[in-house]
Amino acid sequence: MGSGGVSMRLRQAVVFGVLAVAVAAAGYGYFHAEKPKPGLAARPAAAPVAVAKVEAETVPVAVATIGNAQAYSTVSVKSRVDGQIFQVGFKEGQLVRKGDLLFVIDPRPFEAQLRQAQANLERDKAQLVRAQLDLKRYAELSKKDFAPQQQFENARATAESMQATVAADEAALLQAQLNLEYTRIKSPVDGLTGNLLINEGNIVKANDTISLVIINQVRPIYVSFAIPEQDLPEVKARMASGALPVEVTIPGDSGGPVRGEVTFINNAVDTSTGTIQLKATIANDDNRLTPGQFVNVRMTLSTLAAALVIPSQAVQTGQNGDYVYVVRPDQTVEQRTVELGPIVDAKAVVRKGLSLGDEVVIDGQLRLFPGARIEIRSAAQSKASPA
Repeated sequence: MGSGGVSMRLRQAVVFGVLAVAVAAAGYGYFHAEKPKPGLAARPAAAPVAVAKVEAETVPVAVATIGNAQAYSTVSVKSRVDGQIFQVGFKEGQLVRKGDLLFVIDPRPFEAQLRQAQANLERDKAQLVRAQLDLKRYAELSKKDFAPQQQFENARATAESMQATVAADEAALLQAQLNLEYTRIKSPVDGLTGNLLINEGNIVKANDTISLVIINQVRPIYVSFAIPEQDLPEVKARMASGALPVEVTIPGDSGGPVRGEVTFINNAVDTSTGTIQLKATIANDDNRLTPGQFVNVRMTLSTLAAALVIPSQAVQTGQNGDYVYVVRPDQTVEQRTVELGPIVDAKAVVRKGLSLGDEVVIDGQLRLFPGARIEIRSAAQSKASPA
């Protein structure tokens, strides 16, 4: 083999060697570039949250429910005599007072009956006077044996009969006077009139099934509502010691709540719902409540002194019940189960699980987990921050 073949093989060996070194170096750099340097691992960003402290407050224990207004009394006005409606003395929806004139039935037939009853009474009174004189005369004659005993007895019977007739005439006269009074139908209560059900000119009958008008007494007015039966013992205890106040809020009314007190507890619990009906009496001097109107009812049963409270938005619900995120000194959070009491005005009473002064997360909980780092901001800032 010549010197040219040796030099060719030598050059090929050198080229292959260089390529192998380059490939090895590239592989070494590739595998070692994937390994992070110790101490430089990325930490998750702190979650922006808003927090609040556990505070001690006096909290009223109240029952809130929905009720509806009911008329204090409802009167269906009817005629007590037959006749034609002669006059209507009110307008539909008018507030009337007790004794106000509502209807006038044609009084002329009843005036005639009254005059006839008066005439009958005067006639029979005159006959009674004559019968009594005859009785007196026959009594004297009978004593002297100038008249038979039979005539005396007949005179006595006639006088007694006329006396009874006069009594019947007096009763008839009284009935005629009442019938004449019944032609003027007056309001028996203070209240609001409803629709006029029979117009002027129509013939009405005494105690007909159809009413002339319906009046609802609304001063005072009832508010009826139901509460769970487990609250009944406390309600009874409160009513035994004094008045149980109630606040009624009217939806859509900016005038604030109206106040009254519980005056009625039903005599049985509704077994289908587990509730019992109560009624509160409201003065309703300004006519803000109307029968049938739905209202919000709030009844304060007692107060909790120095109760631990947190904003209700801090409370989350999981598989094991209610919990909150509590802030640790190292700016991480701990998930803690809590036992809650009543929630009043967006504040929840905490019976167990927290201590006075603990800080709980009230906004930004969706970004948290046990041990998560946090950055405390205001509620507005935490809502504006991206996840």
